[in-house]
Amino acid sequence: MYKIQSLNTFSINALAKNVVTANSELELFKLWNETKKNKQFSLILGKGSNILFLENFLGTIILNRIKGIIIREKKTSWNIHSNSGETWHNLVKHTIYNNIPGLENMALIPGCVGSAPIQNIGAYGIEFHEICQYIDIIELKTGKKIRLNAYKCKFGYRTSIFQKNNFTKKYAITAVGIRLKKNWKPILTHNELKKHLNKKTITPKNIYNTICKIRKNKFPNLLSLGNAGSFFKNPIINKKLAQAIIKKHPNIPYYIQKNKKIKFLAAWIIENCGLKGFRLKNAAVYKKHASILVNTGNADGKNIIELAKYIQRKVKKKFSLKLKLEVQLIYNYKKNNIFI
Repeated sequence: MYKIQSLNTFSINALAKNVVTANSELELFKLWNETKKNKQFSLILGKGSNILFLENFLGTIILNRIKGIIIREKKTSWNIHSNSGETWHNLVKHTIYNNIPGLENMALIPGCVGSAPIQNIGAYGIEFHEICQYIDIIELKTGKKIRLNAYKCKFGYRTSIFQKNNFTKKYAITAVGIRLKKNWKPILTHNELKKHLNKKTITPKNIYNTICKIRKNKFPNLLSLGNAGSFFKNPIINKKLAQAIIKKHPNIPYYIQKNKKIKFLAAWIIENCGLKGFRLKNAAVYKKHASILVNTGNADGKNIIELAKYIQRKVKKKFSLKLKLEVQLIYNYKKNNIFI
């Protein structure tokens, strides 16, 4: 058995039967099929930044370390092809320091590039789907390479086709294609950016540096408090239900979406249930951001989930809202394999 505490940002001290590394598509394909031949559970893992191990993993973890970034300059855009094992923040930093703007608002989002489309990651006014051109995948059973354009990925709020219909039980993401337009315009819709940026000196690098500073101050240091970023999704509900909540809680912040639904902030809701900083055994609600649950030292996955369920009950009682998890739970199925 292998210790995997360092392979998940929650720092859960779990074990796996085996851990191997894939540095290429071919290696990933071969390692995957080897686990099938041995009738093992298998999990393809990047940085382990959006998962929670609920128990020891009784199979093989395949670490995706397929690296490489290619940038092609066109007349009106930069087209970026990044392999899925690259670290997302390293890709953002690479573009910014090569004077290629467009990803600055997504600085310091943890995880690998291959995880970006799965969750349709987003921050400070932009989501991955807005800059995605295509996703390259391989069929794990045959090794066949397939390219999906952004439309076929069915992106939504923190979701995509890669979370649905057992998609990732048959395929693995090997690369993403990103298009960044040259007629750059800053995205400054987020209130925190408006507070921290001087309008006269707005540049991609200034936005990048500002967001890095905000996130370092706002989010816990992974070396001292294990976490997976936001544990809960921001609730998005229909207008009729939202109006009833707003009437009962007139101070609640809300955002009207393009589809006319209403988005509330999970962190604000949890904080207004009096749970900011709340601790249950070795798990706690982070004192600076109530949507983040942290491992204060020796929490196991079940301890974290116990806290999450407690929060859900409190929120349901006060706001009549059901908070959904953003973090993916990892446990052993008897018949199925698990993927992120």
